[in-house]
Amino acid sequence: MTNPPPHEALKPEASAWFATLRDRICASLEELEQMAGPNPGRFVRTAWDRPGGGGGEMSVLRGQLFEKAGVNISVVKGTFTAEFAAKIPGTEAGAAFWAAGISLVIHPRSPKVPAVHMNTRMIVTAKGWFGGGGDLTPMQPGTPQATQDAALFHAAYKAACDKHDPGYYEKFKKWCDEYFFLPHRGEPRGAGGIFYDYLDSGDIAADFAFTRDVGEAFLAAYPEIVRARMHEGFTPEEREAQLVRRGRYVEFNLLYDRGTTFGLKTGGNTEAILMSMPPEVKWP
Repeated sequence: MTNPPPHEALKPEASAWFATLRDRICASLEELEQMAGPNPGRFVRTAWDRPGGGGGEMSVLRGQLFEKAGVNISVVKGTFTAEFAAKIPGTEAGAAFWAAGISLVIHPRSPKVPAVHMNTRMIVTAKGWFGGGGDLTPMQPGTPQATQDAALFHAAYKAACDKHDPGYYEKFKKWCDEYFFLPHRGEPRGAGGIFYDYLDSGDIAADFAFTRDVGEAFLAAYPEIVRARMHEGFTPEEREAQLVRRGRYVEFNLLYDRGTTFGLKTGGNTEAILMSMPPEVKWP
């Protein structure tokens, strides 16, 4: 009996990891909500099925600390369109795919607490690879607090990268800086982080271990940043600036984000895909 390829054998473990990570992140955010006051928000979970195969679960919290926090998981399979398959590795002999992952976007109510994005995923065609990363978006860029928060966030991801390859951090940080950039405005979306895709080193167990550590780095860094800022007061002017800055988030996700494109091109759940949109936003 022939053993399945390593990436095929890893599918159940990877799917389980993304679900477990979702549970831990949601629990951490709910704990922070409870620290913020007497009426904490809680995550509401909504399952969805994909007509072409698979599905996922959306978890959304609307609370006093987190104006909107969404943490989604999915496991989907099907066939890429010919146009989209041409851009994906391993589709030369066929356009079938399998994909699993976690994606989150958090929009805090206070402009003193930065917004954040993180996702990790495993995709299988004739090949198997991992991708993902995390990036921080301070609502008051250039302030000492924003600089401190970015330093903590980057330190956590550098530690995760250095654990696996001394070249990962600089490579993936540069990729993040180039990817999360708004060409039409000539500015970065935020303070960056790391971004990687098509990670297939030839050792899929090592690539999966790194991807798990990317999730662990988020759990190590972001709740600490929130705890340090959540009780700081803010002015109406700072709130107004936050809403305008959120507009940059909307522009990037609708114009350039790979995850948005992948989800829409593969028949994903539209509400889950657009979960990243902030609940309130302004343009000057």
